[in-house]
Amino acid sequence: MPIPQGLTAIDLMISFPSADARSHYEFLRVLAKDAESQEMEFPAEYMFKQVPNYLPEGADPIEVTLQEMDHCGVAAGLIGNPYFEVGKRALKEHPDRFFAAIEIDPNDITGAVRTIRKAKDDADIKAVTTFPAGCNPQVPVSDRRYYPIYQTCIDLDIPIISNAGIPGPRVPAACQDVIHFDQVCYDFPELRIIMRHGAEPWEALAVKLMLKWPGLYYMPSAFAPKYYPKAIIDYANTRGADKVMYAGYYPMGLSLRRIFEEMPGVGLKDRVWPQFLRNNAIDVLKLDLPKFTPPA
Repeated sequence: MPIPQGLTAIDLMISFPSADARSHYEFLRVLAKDAESQEMEFPAEYMFKQVPNYLPEGADPIEVTLQEMDHCGVAAGLIGNPYFEVGKRALKEHPDRFFAAIEIDPNDITGAVRTIRKAKDDADIKAVTTFPAGCNPQVPVSDRRYYPIYQTCIDLDIPIISNAGIPGPRVPAACQDVIHFDQVCYDFPELRIIMRHGAEPWEALAVKLMLKWPGLYYMPSAFAPKYYPKAIIDYANTRGADKVMYAGYYPMGLSLRRIFEEMPGVGLKDRVWPQFLRNNAIDVLKLDLPKFTPPA
């Protein structure tokens, strides 16, 4: 089905191009043991072609991102660090276009909780994000170290967005097995959790768990639309219209132009497009943005 005319997207994983993108991934090179990973500009670049994370000399990264957003019909986006210089400036200069999350590693439990609370006070963060396989050491999703983080998210009424499934970087995957979310949802029924980065090869299990747990959601970040898992699209088109929401991967691995060139071929039903591209993000992250209502 075609995307409804006038529908603009909210992107739940977007950032700004950098002239020194390689330096952003040093934490993953410490974890990886193979020689090729040490040489990669981007630790999962074997999975992507024409990674757009570069910045022409003299260009403003915020303006470059806004130009791409405007071209592709992306109204607003979730950025990952309100304290990074570029992110801080984007939030200040374009509060209608960007809102923030904060990334945490629960190995420092007290530090992570304090960071979340401070970021909520300083930047009104709309979510916490975490990469269990990228923590050092790795932390399974259902590990006790995450539990104070989950309770903090409940107290602040914000969701946590967690990587799920096989990670792209060459690090072990067991800590992101989707079955871990089952225990977390049982222990924290008030928590809103969004699985990111596909949940493969456990996407069918992800659907079963979303059917079971009201607070569990999904976004296909880091996947080009033509590779969105079929089980997820079938679920969105049936009982999961309110559970699946859009997130891209610009500029880390995918261009917005490629994403939105492929997006019409995803095959969502007319009633699902507004939920997927915009309305679910507003509901789950409690954003102060208008929802899209199809014209009568």
